[in-house]
Amino acid sequence: MNTALKILLAASALSLFGCGTVNTVMREDHVAVQALKKQKTYCQSITRVYSGVAYDLCQLHAPPSTTTGVWVNFVPLIVIDVVASGVLDTLVLPYTVYRQSTDGSLELR
Repeated sequence: MNTALKILLAASALSLFGCGTVNTVMREDHVAVQALKKQKTYCQSITRVYSGVAYDLCQLHAPPSTTTGVWVNFVPLIVIDVVASGVLDTLVLPYTVYRQSTDGSLELR
């Protein structure tokens, strides 16, 4: 397997698990805000710098889900996603520092 294919597979795997970063960096702000409001998180805001990790931690800082059949607040997956989001957040750090300075934090309340 050549190096480019390995990098592509690794990036694909990280993007699948790094949904905290995908929700906060690669989608519109209201998507992440609505998702966390739906989970009734206790977080007040999320900084844009390392926002994927903050998003995942806010998922953990919510009441346990009573939804059956859906993996909402499933701790092992969120913990895995924190690690993957940390990697992706580091890669997009220059962009998120710029967005934090121009737009500020994502306000959830």
